[in-house]
Amino acid sequence: MTYNVHSCIGTDGKVSPLRIAEVIDLCNPDIVALQELDAGLIRSDLIDQAHLIAKTLEMSFHFHSSIQVEEGDYGNAILSRWPVRLVKAGALPMEPLNNFFERRGALWAEVELPDGLVQVVASHFGLNRRERICQAKAITGPEWLEHPACRRPVIVCGDFNALPGSSVYRIISRHLHDVQRGLKGRRPRGTWPVQLPFMRIDHLFATPDLKVHTVTVPRTPLTRVASDHLPLVVTLELI
Repeated sequence: MTYNVHSCIGTDGKVSPLRIAEVIDLCNPDIVALQELDAGLIRSDLIDQAHLIAKTLEMSFHFHSSIQVEEGDYGNAILSRWPVRLVKAGALPMEPLNNFFERRGALWAEVELPDGLVQVVASHFGLNRRERICQAKAITGPEWLEHPACRRPVIVCGDFNALPGSSVYRIISRHLHDVQRGLKGRRPRGTWPVQLPFMRIDHLFATPDLKVHTVTVPRTPLTRVASDHLPLVVTLELI
């Protein structure tokens, strides 16, 4: 699963990490990438959201703070039901002429599944087009996807703030396939905005040795209120 949780602030204005945990629990994924998590911020009751969600679900996790806000942290996390080792967590490039943009980051974790290892790279790209292109080139470059330790099978997922057909999408899809296009007869589904999800900006890309079985974007009363994004849930098989 990949899911932008909007600091666990729902469309009803309520802050509820446990509601996000309930969404995840109902989908029952083995691996989860979460974006826009707070840790120690006043706006979200000083809660370490990644820790609380992972503890509630009895999952292991790694959190990376992209920026510091109000003496607290804000960033992304990878959760797993299986043993997970953090390989790398770090900042992504910013547009050189616009250093006031929000700093973006990525995590790379190695998950030990019963049938073998899988590399998971999760991120949340910026709002500026030039910035996103720099970030896509970085993710697919020698420090991340083309690093010698990033051996197949590989999953790259997150909120890329980029539509299919965009430069960012094309850069990543040169290396990996879009799982929403991996099933014949199934139309890709949007994930944002939650009330009318016509934009497909949350993506999960995978190497060809991961077979796509199912792809769902759950639209339920719970997912419509828990965040401003819908989750993207994919069942993959190690070939």
